[in-house]
Amino acid sequence: MMTRLLLLLVAALAVAAVAETAERRDTYIVHMAKSAMPAEYADHGDWYGASLRSVSSAKMLYAYDTVMHGFSARLTQQEASDMAAAEGVLAVNPETRYELHTTRTPEFLGIAGSDNLFPQSGTAGDVVVGVLDTGVWPESRSYDDAGLPEVPSSWMGTCMAGPGFDSSACNRKLVGARFFSRGYEAAMGPMDTSRESRSPRDDDGHGTHTSSTAAGSAVADADLFGFASGTARGMAPRARVAVYKVCWLGGCFSSDILAGMDAAVADGCGVLSLSLGGGSADYMRDSVAIGAFAAMEQNVLVSCSAGNAGPGSSTLSNVAPWITTVGAGTLDRDFPAYVMLGDGKNYTGVSLYAGKALPTTPIPIVYAGNASNSTSGNLCMPGTLSTEKVSGKIVVCDRGINARVQKGFVVRDAGGAGMVLANTAANGQELVADAHLLPAAGVGEKEGTLIKSYIASDPKPTATIVVAGTQVDVRPSPLVAAFSSRGPNMVTPEILKPDIIAPGVNILAAWTGKAGPTGLAADTRRVSFNIISGTSMSCPHVSGLAALLRSAHPEWSPAAVRSALMTTAYSAYTGGGQSGPILDAATDKAATPFDYGAGHVDPARAVEPGLVYDLGTGDYVDFLCALKYTPNMIAALSRGKTYSCAANKTYSISSLNYPSFSVAYSTANGEAGESGPTTVTHTRTLTNVGAAGTYKVAASVSMSGVAVVVKPTALAFKAAGEKKSYTVSFTASKSQPSGTVGFGRLVWSDGKHSVASPIALTWT
Repeated sequence: MMTRLLLLLVAALAVAAVAETAERRDTYIVHMAKSAMPAEYADHGDWYGASLRSVSSAKMLYAYDTVMHGFSARLTQQEASDMAAAEGVLAVNPETRYELHTTRTPEFLGIAGSDNLFPQSGTAGDVVVGVLDTGVWPESRSYDDAGLPEVPSSWMGTCMAGPGFDSSACNRKLVGARFFSRGYEAAMGPMDTSRESRSPRDDDGHGTHTSSTAAGSAVADADLFGFASGTARGMAPRARVAVYKVCWLGGCFSSDILAGMDAAVADGCGVLSLSLGGGSADYMRDSVAIGAFAAMEQNVLVSCSAGNAGPGSSTLSNVAPWITTVGAGTLDRDFPAYVMLGDGKNYTGVSLYAGKALPTTPIPIVYAGNASNSTSGNLCMPGTLSTEKVSGKIVVCDRGINARVQKGFVVRDAGGAGMVLANTAANGQELVADAHLLPAAGVGEKEGTLIKSYIASDPKPTATIVVAGTQVDVRPSPLVAAFSSRGPNMVTPEILKPDIIAPGVNILAAWTGKAGPTGLAADTRRVSFNIISGTSMSCPHVSGLAALLRSAHPEWSPAAVRSALMTTAYSAYTGGGQSGPILDAATDKAATPFDYGAGHVDPARAVEPGLVYDLGTGDYVDFLCALKYTPNMIAALSRGKTYSCAANKTYSISSLNYPSFSVAYSTANGEAGESGPTTVTHTRTLTNVGAAGTYKVAASVSMSGVAVVVKPTALAFKAAGEKKSYTVSFTASKSQPSGTVGFGRLVWSDGKHSVASPIALTWT
């Protein structure tokens, strides 16, 4: 009897679980074929509403009309299935939750005096950079509009009012501000307005930092607690800024992001900057890729962060070929701090701590792993440290899992006097400075290991920490940031990503007045500028540079702008006594195109690239045909427009006119070394954007047994706008084990311009 009752109970619970799943509502984004609207409807909004009511009583969250045609709503699984089968519906995709990828850079990039480099930059005020992020702190001096002309008449944006944010907050610099929270609140419940503002106001700081990095006005005497003092300015200081708050405490939801992109393109932004990501997905299911495709169709460049999941391979976000994907590198500026041990040895780290210093006389130091009863005590997680064992001591915490600055708070809360934050193998020698709440220094893996060895070997280990301020002209620089996400591209291996790297480590920019520099609730300090790191910081650098290029060359397409940035980037050190390939901070060894794409951005050269690889909507549609997309799949990306792949035409991914080469060989047809020669041929077309001239090519790869042949080997251009095509064949004499990689570079040069493309070879 008992067994039977248990079986009945289990069955009842299972039925209840199924019923709960069936009734649970999630946000879905419904893509509609605009041309399929029945004649009885006056407009598409009416049709969308009727389509929704035919399967559900749910209310519509958003109707989209610029970057896609359709709507979003909270549906059950059955309702979503019914909607997908309805007339005129192209696709029904579940919502994705995205996360944020969280001074001296103009000098480092060589554009501190950009008036001569960008002679047409007086028109920069006609370019609006739309930043989709956490909002804006409009009182920041980075949004001062002094000297800017009136807002262009073509601008259609607005300044949305909300609690604590008046419509008068916008001006000739900050020309627009909107917020989008329906998707967030539908998924997470009503907003806690005591913690965040239902308005464009930035409660986090991230959005203010990114927008001011892209196009902030010049602000003299900017610093963080005296660190990195100087003039802070965005990459395009005369461009306008429009902010679209789509990210909240609970994340960034794709229904809100699409609504923000929809508004930004309709408002008239020329560049969109998105420092967020949600991993890699097929393009027709990736909301950012869908919005970016429509933006590209309407001549808007979209720049996105590559992600902070490095140094592991294949960790990229935002890999669609119509998106400019940006990784992160270091600057030539550092903030040294010294860990001075009782045995007389000193180790260099970094810190932005600005409070009361530790005594110059060494005090006891302890490893957190030995001061806790928790298996994760070494990480200084909340509640894991023993007050008795750390009180009055410097505590060595391992980096990882929880926030770096939170570890310091945990140490301080337990009575610790200071902290050494030790990198693990995941971060290697990369040093990221933080405005800690107690005396602290971050050190590399090697230094951390030596410090922990000293603690283990000395019965009474002691140390002190000395924070030394700001140091410039640090060499080597740049390094690829260890956290910067890496290739290969898991969605389309034949497209090399990231595209480029830009400064993303220890970047000074404007900050919110709502949060302290650490972002912790316990941090009551308030600052006008903050120093933070991430591909979130490198992305707006490229967004701002794209705005500069668009002002100098308004006739260039988004693809031409990206090409100019990529083909003029550098992958080896030049000047400053440096030489050799750019290094990877994670390994201290040479980085590869899977780490930096085409290389580190060099805007002084990008303004005059000589030649560009251009692309338009038709080229990307051919690319989708090569991926075997059906007309409905393409329509889901192209706002319902009808494109078909011709049955009598051969489509190839290698024909996409991309400024880089990714050659993917297959080992499926034989064991390594057994199969014969395999040739992969790419076709490219170059457009002359400079003077007449003859370009000659040089190409090589680092792997023996692979031959590279370019035909023709010279291209003669007689006038600007002229196009010339070439082919490049990569022949591998034999198969290699799966996972084998090789790299190289192809360069066209007329003696003045060098138009360079990275090459990546992979065997899968």
